[in-house]
Amino acid sequence: MKLSTTLNRAVYPIAILRQRNFALVWTSNVLGAMGNQTEVLVLGWLVLVTTNSPLYVGLVTAARLGLNPMALFAGAIADRVPRQILLATAEFVMGALGLLMLALILSGQLAVWHIFGITLAGGLARIFQMPAVQSLAADSVGQDKLANGVALTTMGMNLTLIIGPLLGGILFETMGPEGAYALIAGLHLSGGFCALLVRVTRLNPSNASESVLRSVWEGLKYVKGLQPVWAALLVAAIINFSGFPFHTALLPVFARDVLGTGSAGLGLLMSAFGVGALIGSLALASIENLKNAGKLLILSVVVWHASMVALSLSTSFPVSLAILVVTGAAFSSSLVLIVTVMFRVAQPEFRGRIMGLRVLAISAHTFGSINSGAMAGMWGAPWAASVNGVIGIAMVAIMAVIAPKLRRS
Repeated sequence: MKLSTTLNRAVYPIAILRQRNFALVWTSNVLGAMGNQTEVLVLGWLVLVTTNSPLYVGLVTAARLGLNPMALFAGAIADRVPRQILLATAEFVMGALGLLMLALILSGQLAVWHIFGITLAGGLARIFQMPAVQSLAADSVGQDKLANGVALTTMGMNLTLIIGPLLGGILFETMGPEGAYALIAGLHLSGGFCALLVRVTRLNPSNASESVLRSVWEGLKYVKGLQPVWAALLVAAIINFSGFPFHTALLPVFARDVLGTGSAGLGLLMSAFGVGALIGSLALASIENLKNAGKLLILSVVVWHASMVALSLSTSFPVSLAILVVTGAAFSSSLVLIVTVMFRVAQPEFRGRIMGLRVLAISAHTFGSINSGAMAGMWGAPWAASVNGVIGIAMVAIMAVIAPKLRRS
């Protein structure tokens, strides 16, 4: 009996993929995320070799998030139209933009303004993709397996964090940007076709007769009345301000200035973070009936930021690798638990708008990156990581006090 129970727990995270609709949503999400993560590296390197300007690289990166305020409307639309159609449309648009980049590269007509325009349009498509895919994943598995579905969806995205940049770098080196963008376009188009095959009947869809603005307003009022939801959204904003800049902005500086390593060493550090992220999401996916999600969320955020402080004190490469595995696990656990807390208490017809607000919370990353960069410039990356770690722990502790229902959710 014990052996049977152990085996069941071991295969449980994968068993949920036997559900046809969820498997299609998961595959669509992984293909699209692989395209996105591949493009992150390819786009940055293409801009750098084209313009020889780090400033342009930063501006193009910012352009990916430039239309984030539209997430409010994207979430409302995700509650009004079939989510699989919205997901497929977003993936097809990103695939078409990849083909446009490919055509411009092959024709020799690619200019910087083309890159900015296409990047901005791709960012808009992603804003619609994110609420659609998370809401559709929740629709596909049912309330009893909600936490596991969210965790597996996040696990798939974490996998692309490791494979996507590696794939993009190899293709750019061996086949040039045209080979990389051919793959990017193919991944998005394949993800769109998978989404079209999903057959999910949503219960209680949002009232399509009301205006989008009215729908947004109703969503905001609904969230205001649910303490666990608005508290989880504020936690999302906190981690985007204090946590995300650590591995997106500070880690390269830390690797070079403190550990004395180059791009290969940075790649190993990022891989350790990615491995930890996979472990964290897989661990949550393996729990059949996840309880105390709110308390686990608070704990995960605290561990995430405490590990940032610990890493700021490290001068050893192996020790830093070990700490980053912990950081990655806490990072992915936090992302999974935020969505789990929100979707467990929210009605299905509001999931799109709630995920729209979740995407909007990513905007705090921009301000956090600027703040982290300024601190790193004045005091160094270790000090910046320590300050961010303390800020994150303090802010989530305040949230735990002012939102007791978050702890009990």
